[in-house]
Amino acid sequence: MKILYVITSLRTGGAEKLVVDLTKKLRSLGHQVDVALLDGYQTEFKKDLAQTGCKIYSLATGKGYYSGYGWAMYSPRRIFQLARIMKGYDIVHTHNSSPQFFAAMAHLFSSKPKLVTTEHNTTNSRRNKKWFLPLDRWMYNRYKTVICISRQAYSNLVSYLGRSKAQIKTILNGVDIDRLRNASAIDGFKSSSSVFAVTMVSAFRPQKDQATLLKAMALLPEEFELFLVGDGETRQQMEKLASDLGLGSRVHFTGNRNDVPQVLKSSDVIVMSSHYEGLSLSSIEGMAVGKPFVASDVDGLHEIVEGAGILVPHQDEKSLAEVLLRLREDTSYAGQVAASCMDRARQYDFSKMAEAYLEVYESLF
Repeated sequence: MKILYVITSLRTGGAEKLVVDLTKKLRSLGHQVDVALLDGYQTEFKKDLAQTGCKIYSLATGKGYYSGYGWAMYSPRRIFQLARIMKGYDIVHTHNSSPQFFAAMAHLFSSKPKLVTTEHNTTNSRRNKKWFLPLDRWMYNRYKTVICISRQAYSNLVSYLGRSKAQIKTILNGVDIDRLRNASAIDGFKSSSSVFAVTMVSAFRPQKDQATLLKAMALLPEEFELFLVGDGETRQQMEKLASDLGLGSRVHFTGNRNDVPQVLKSSDVIVMSSHYEGLSLSSIEGMAVGKPFVASDVDGLHEIVEGAGILVPHQDEKSLAEVLLRLREDTSYAGQVAASCMDRARQYDFSKMAEAYLEVYESLF
C-alpha cells in the first residue's frame, strides 16, 4: 500500500510521535509511507523520520507558527498542494484539525485515495461553536474511517456529530513498553542526590496546564526541581510565570529532547497537568518507566490513570503539591503507585495498535 500521513508539523506531541512510530513500523513491513507537513520546521522528530527513507513534503517552510512566520501554513494554497500530492497514494491519513479539513477539501479535486483520520482529543474549540457543526459533519463524512484514540474521544465525537456516514471506531494509543521499561537513567541528570526530580513531557500549548504545576512547585521545599520537556507557543508565558513565582533555578525548561525514555527514568515522579487530552502518549510513557505518575483528573487522562496512578483535581495546585510531597516522603507508597502504573501501561502496547491500524487500511479495499 502507498500511504500518506498528513499532519500539521513534527514538533513534540502525541500525534506527532504516533505518526513517526507508525511510519517506521509500516515501512518495515514493506509499505510505502510518506508524510506531508503544513509546517516544515526542522525538528528532532523530522530528522528521525527522514532517516527511515520516507519522503517528507513540507508544504510551508519557516520557523513555525509560534516563532513568527505567521499563518502561511494555513493558506488555502495548501489544499491545492495536497490535491496534487494525494494522487500518488492509495490511503491519505490525516491528524489534527487543519490537515483533516484541508485533505477533505483536496479530496474534491483528487478522489483516488481513501481518506482516514485519527481524532486525537476528547474535544476541541470548534465544538463550542454551533455554526461549526454542519462544516464538521461535511468534513468527517468525506472520511471512510475515523479512528478515536480513546473510548472517551469516541463517545464525545459520536455525541457531537449525532450521525455520520464515516465508520467511527476506537484504537487505543500505544507505546513501546519494553524500550521504556529498559531505558537507562542519565548520569548527572540531577545536580545532587537530595534533588527530587519532577518531570512533565509535553508541548507548550493552550491545551496543556504547566501553569498549575509551576504554582504547585512554589508550594514545595527547595529540594523539589521541575524538568519541563518540550517546546511551543506558550513556553515564554510559562518561563515568565516561573520567574514571577521566584522558582529560579528550580525549574529547567529543557526544550525538545530525543532521549525522553532516559529523562523519565532519571526522574522521581512524572506529571501530566492538562486541561484535556485524547489519550496521551506521554502519559502512557510516563506510566511505563517504573516511576509514580500523577495527572489532572480530566477527559483523556481519567480513563487511563484511574486505579493506577494518582489523579488530582483540575487546576488545583495545592492538591498537586500535597501529592508530590507525599510521594517524596513515603517511598513505600511511591513504589506501590509506580508498580500499578507499569501494570496499566502494558494495556497500551504499540504492536497491538499498529496491527489495528493496518487492519483498517486493508478493510478499505
